[in-house]
Amino acid sequence: MIKQDLIKKYNLPNEVKFCKKCTISNQRPRITFDENGVCSACNYATHKQNLDWSLREKELQELCNRHRKNNGEYDVIVPCSGGKDGSFVAHQLKYKYNMHPLCVTWAPLKYTEIGRRNLDNFIASGFNHILGTPDPIVTKKLTNLSFRHVGDPFQPFIYGQTNYPLHMAVKHKVSLIMYGENGEVEYGGNMKTAYQPQREIKDHDHMYFSGFPPEFWQEHGVSMFDLMPFMPPNFQEIKDNKTEIHFYGYYKMWDPQENFYYSKENTGYSPNPERTEGTYSKYASLDDQFDGFHFYLAYIKFGIGRATSESAHEIRDKKIEREEGIALVKKYDHEFPHKYYKEFLDFTGIDDEEFNEIIDSWRSDHIWKKDGDKWVLRNPIWK
Repeated sequence: MIKQDLIKKYNLPNEVKFCKKCTISNQRPRITFDENGVCSACNYATHKQNLDWSLREKELQELCNRHRKNNGEYDVIVPCSGGKDGSFVAHQLKYKYNMHPLCVTWAPLKYTEIGRRNLDNFIASGFNHILGTPDPIVTKKLTNLSFRHVGDPFQPFIYGQTNYPLHMAVKHKVSLIMYGENGEVEYGGNMKTAYQPQREIKDHDHMYFSGFPPEFWQEHGVSMFDLMPFMPPNFQEIKDNKTEIHFYGYYKMWDPQENFYYSKENTGYSPNPERTEGTYSKYASLDDQFDGFHFYLAYIKFGIGRATSESAHEIRDKKIEREEGIALVKKYDHEFPHKYYKEFLDFTGIDDEEFNEIIDSWRSDHIWKKDGDKWVLRNPIWK
């Protein structure tokens, strides 16, 4: 396998540095650090603590009043897999703000039992819902290519997850799409939309598609017909529909753990019975058998695993202290997702040897070094 140049590909700093407040490093793409060594996500969390949320509540009410329909039609699209966050957003919009949501799900690569059960429970709690399921053969091929060339098997899922709500908005003539959190500002990334409720449609490609246009996939044997379900609607159709993408986290203090408690009480959401591989929690990203490989590849590429991502947010939410977060990162971040490994190999059509070759091709020398026959981080946060 060809060794990837991650510094060039993702414009990463050569020297690994960690935020002074949380556990995230400067290797997260698009994140920025201030002169005090504090990451953009922590600074945004401080900004949230000082907001007048009563004013944001008024903004949300005005937004709902502007879009609410009283003729029996849908008035908001809510992307929702049945997980804690989408369930929280949909339930609040329907039962607190008297909106009429159409909830839409782009099918996971391969459902977990608990993920499917949570979606069924969510629908049963009182929601209209549409599930988009793309051609499994095409999805498997795209997943294989994404694992090899993007270093993230989730790329085809991200395409659909991002674009399917746009298709449903145009099809059902609904102008408002309400996502949960703005991941770029909550976890560290592009701060362009940090202080506004919307994301511009044109920013989708830049933030979510890793610079791989349709031509790339066509060059690797995927036809435009097969790609169509993963692509956005015609841009003019989106404009004619007056489509707006908003983040509920702009209007409400976004706290993933509190969303879990809310959804558990109101939509029948259940956590994993056991700790999720690669981290210490039981209640986040449970839908897909291959979630663990998405997070594991982030660990390989950037030295940022699932425990880092979750602990950093919980430090900002004042759920844990930084010292505890560091201990959790040291204990769990490196953990390999064994549970569905065989299923992942079968799905992508590769064997164990090829899997390890692909993984090693994504290890950057400024993050990893060999210690005997083992790979170790050059600059772990606990060092």
